[in-house]
Amino acid sequence: MSSSPTARTARLIEQVAQATVYDLGRPMSNGMAQSPNHPPFRHCLDRRHGDRVRADGGSAAADLITTGCHVGTHVDALAHVSHQGRLYGGVDAGEAQAGGRFEALGIDDLPPFAGRGVLLDIPAALGVECCDGGHEITVAELEEAAGRQRTPVRPGDAVLVRSGWGIHFDDVELYQGLGSGVPGVGETGASWLADRGAALVGADTLAFECLPAGAGHALLPAHRVLLVERGINIIEAMDLEALAADGVHEFVFVLAHLNIVGATGAPARPLAIA
Repeated sequence: MSSSPTARTARLIEQVAQATVYDLGRPMSNGMAQSPNHPPFRHCLDRRHGDRVRADGGSAAADLITTGCHVGTHVDALAHVSHQGRLYGGVDAGEAQAGGRFEALGIDDLPPFAGRGVLLDIPAALGVECCDGGHEITVAELEEAAGRQRTPVRPGDAVLVRSGWGIHFDDVELYQGLGSGVPGVGETGASWLADRGAALVGADTLAFECLPAGAGHALLPAHRVLLVERGINIIEAMDLEALAADGVHEFVFVLAHLNIVGATGAPARPLAIA
């Protein structure tokens, strides 16, 4: 006999109360590391206490923010990348964006996610602290991490790939990797993740890519495979260090993003519950 919704909810609340919640999002602050391809994040205190004082002596402060949609921890919409003028499913990119926002495949098409998450800890599999700049994470390395951790990737999973590069987040120039390159999966790694049915993928770098030294974002094959060919959203600039330090490789993953109609991406604050 199945339990009632109330009983199921009570069990869930009890389980969550005993779990650890990992914040996988980066704090957003002026001057934080970001891709130079996007408008920066800016925060200011637009109204200060004392600017206006009510008759009873009360006062309020308020803020103003401006930001690109691909700054800080964020998720890419399928509309973010095109190939030969086409988006996922063969949608004409020019037509989709003609109204000044995407009428198809914008970030508002992505529903919130709650399901199984897997962390593939590549440095742990390789016996290093951090992958070198420009290192391409191979299919063999992805398979080694999954096997070592006993966490096979299953259809519908959110798969987070740790390169270790997140330890450099506070060093803006190094984290961007303009001179050193940035580690990440390439075309074959992206195809491997898609072939295993990943619903979402994420990484601890600014771009879910292997970026060779000095190449910048000249080519983004993993984005093409995932966004354009396979319809899989990408989460970038994640903080995966606490999960790795605690050896947590399987968890409940929760993703909710700003629901900006017609946008190519949106800031997010993903959580892992284990």
